[in-house]
Amino acid sequence: MLISKYSAPDFDPYGDQAPEEPDALWAAPTAVAPLRARLGLPGSKSITNRELVLAALADGPSLLRAPLHSKDSANMVGALRALGVRIEEREGSGAFGADWLVTPGELIGSTTIDCGQAGTVMRFVPPVAALGLGPTVFDADDSARGRPMGGIVNALRALGVDIDDAGRGGLPFTVHGTGRVAGGAIEIDASASSQFVSALLLSAASFDDGLHLTHVGERLPSLPHIEMTIDALAQRGVTVQSPRVGEWIVAPGAIAARDVDIEPDLSNAAPFLAAALVTGGSVTITGWPDATTQVGADLAGILPAFGATVELSDGALTVRGGDGIHGSDLDLTTGGELAPTVAGLAALADTPSTITGIGHIRHHETDRLAALVAEINALGGEAEELDDGLRITPRPLHGGVWHSYDDHRMSTTGAVIGLAVEGVQVENVEATHKTLPQFTTLWRDLVAGSSGTPDAIAS
Repeated sequence: MLISKYSAPDFDPYGDQAPEEPDALWAAPTAVAPLRARLGLPGSKSITNRELVLAALADGPSLLRAPLHSKDSANMVGALRALGVRIEEREGSGAFGADWLVTPGELIGSTTIDCGQAGTVMRFVPPVAALGLGPTVFDADDSARGRPMGGIVNALRALGVDIDDAGRGGLPFTVHGTGRVAGGAIEIDASASSQFVSALLLSAASFDDGLHLTHVGERLPSLPHIEMTIDALAQRGVTVQSPRVGEWIVAPGAIAARDVDIEPDLSNAAPFLAAALVTGGSVTITGWPDATTQVGADLAGILPAFGATVELSDGALTVRGGDGIHGSDLDLTTGGELAPTVAGLAALADTPSTITGIGHIRHHETDRLAALVAEINALGGEAEELDDGLRITPRPLHGGVWHSYDDHRMSTTGAVIGLAVEGVQVENVEATHKTLPQFTTLWRDLVAGSSGTPDAIAS
């Protein structure tokens, strides 16, 4: 890894797997003129995987239209099929692959589930497996085995589920399903991930006594993702009462079958919209919902803080760059997954930026705070890790290798910086296959708009 005087030399997220030399470098395209582009994006990973779980527990078949086809969603489909759920392809109603017809069946364990790097699989599926009969082994990629799992393991144990994790408090572990979960009142610490809460809420109506869940930790990150879960449940006839922040009550009952149109992934729109700022051009994302629970919707408020203008009209969001990128101080407590793109913009700005409320992203696909500091500084920038965020002071950047750490959002951040800095090579850009397998194709089509041709289209 390239190291500058500002870098974090002790950070090694690859551990013993660190490559001596990067073996898969992607030359990030550099824009030669302001971009003029309009594009559509595949479905939301967060919504797709929530709807897959709910469809698997529903009282009849559900059709998921325009779902995301990616590594994360493939891992979820594989996990649910392993438990006895039938998931069949139907003619696609969107531009990015088939629809899915999900037919619930008797849940049966005696299987092994590969979670890959998908936090939604490793956290959402164990409660489903507990409702099945037989043991289910959960494991993940080496790079994902260290992700926090104690919240869900401890919660299921408190609900009477037998889990064998050899004292690790994390992956790999075995859920010994008995065909039922008693449910009732429990407390958990979801400070490390809001997915612990969503995981329990998604299955709670199928517990004998429902669920009364109380969060007892110091902080609760990514509340919009919990709201997304509650909204998805409401659309299927399950009411989640929340007497106060950090407390949720779900009564036992049926989860209704439902046909669902999956929204485009608004968080995956972040690097594309940021490209308008970086190049002083304009980028339009089609299919943008008027109302949504996706945290990516916050981009409409975040990007103007860096100098953009934003317009939502006729189901499309357009971002236009201005007279440069201006630094900003932001609290991203509710939108931590947007932090890598924001950090990329901050590294290209004309004044310093401070990004706070994102300490929890140390536990995402990699330690994103340390990774961003190391990679920005390796290209000549000045980034400093704070207790709960980053401080970035712009410096002239130069080309070099931008490491991904097998993290899709690190890969896309390297591409954003590469728009303005010649010679940036992204190591393992294929990490984007986790949530957006079409990234490199869409990105090259996007950059083709810097030729000066108006409205280059990638779809």
